[in-house]
Amino acid sequence: MTIKHYLQFSDLTLSEYEYLIERARIIKQKFKNYEPYHPLQDRTLVMVFEKSSTRTRLSFEAGMHQLGGTAIYLNTRDSQLGRGEPIEDAAQVMSRMSDIIMVRTFGHDIIERFAAYSRVPVINGLTNEHHPCQVFADVFTFIEHRGSIKGKTVTWIGDANNMLYSWLQAAEVFDFHVNVSTPKGYDIDYRLVSSDHSHFTHFDNPADACEGAHLVTTDVWTSMGFEEENAVRKKAFASWNVDTDKMHRAAPDALFMHCLPAHRGEEVTAEVIDGPQSVVWDEAENRLHVQKALLEYLVKGTV
Repeated sequence: MTIKHYLQFSDLTLSEYEYLIERARIIKQKFKNYEPYHPLQDRTLVMVFEKSSTRTRLSFEAGMHQLGGTAIYLNTRDSQLGRGEPIEDAAQVMSRMSDIIMVRTFGHDIIERFAAYSRVPVINGLTNEHHPCQVFADVFTFIEHRGSIKGKTVTWIGDANNMLYSWLQAAEVFDFHVNVSTPKGYDIDYRLVSSDHSHFTHFDNPADACEGAHLVTTDVWTSMGFEEENAVRKKAFASWNVDTDKMHRAAPDALFMHCLPAHRGEEVTAEVIDGPQSVVWDEAENRLHVQKALLEYLVKGTV
């Protein structure tokens, strides 16, 4: 079988996502029914973390164990990567001793170089530019709650970060629209989006971006790696928070999502994230289920 990597959302086709969504639904049901399912018995996942994590480590490590396999955690402090070993060398060694590798790192070029020298599938657990596993979980969560996302409107409020770029790719794959509102100076980097701009619209006013939306989503104002900008960002993003007034502009049955961790009182109010339209806990759990489907597919193909 040809090696398939999952480095950004556009790496899979709509038909592949439809297959994976159905597999995730089945695998989730087995999990809820306490039904053992071990298609990856004797298989090994290596998890390489250059950026710290809670949800990514937990969901991949627990998921691999639940599929019957083994997960090995490496960070740059515990491996030669932190001592200057070339990425290409590390990829060749790790991929000879495992069946699939997840990498969570900084620049997207790092994971691309790693994948180019890997003999096994590589999954992006997060880079500065893309976070495909999270957006896949978000799309799955929307479909669980509201059915097809095709033709719907998703509103993104906040920084033009890795989540937004994965959402923009998802909009092209699933054929929905993204209303984007970012503060001046934190705008979309058009080098990171396709030439087709028909699936998103930029709004200067974040409240206007919420009008009629079926899903409103946001992220922390300061992503990992940009902590030194925190004070400046707090001023720039002051109006780019999701509150009840903005949610009232959305569709009556609109959902709210946040990839977590959240800072109540900054990018979202407690009334919204802890309110009836919020599905953040389902969203967090679904990382586990979609990634299990992804692990199964990348290691074994269709079943």
